[in-house]
Amino acid sequence: MRIDKFLKVSRIIKRRTLAQEACNRERVQINGRTAKPGTEVGAGDIVEIRFGENITKLRVLKTAEHVRKEESGEMYELL
Repeated sequence: MRIDKFLKVSRIIKRRTLAQEACNRERVQINGRTAKPGTEVGAGDIVEIRFGENITKLRVLKTAEHVRKEESGEMYELL
């Protein structure tokens, strides 16, 4: 699954365009490498997102095309 879509589906970032913008500004890393919006992400990958001064680090547990709001927290775990 593309990282921009994963961030939107998991509700880490509200809109896919914002997720794409974060990737284009080199604020998203997957396994220590800067990610572009189309970079593939899968279970077990470590994702780091810089929101200003804060860094959010998470592990991808699963990917899915469509997820209900209640189940979106099961897609990742915060580190």
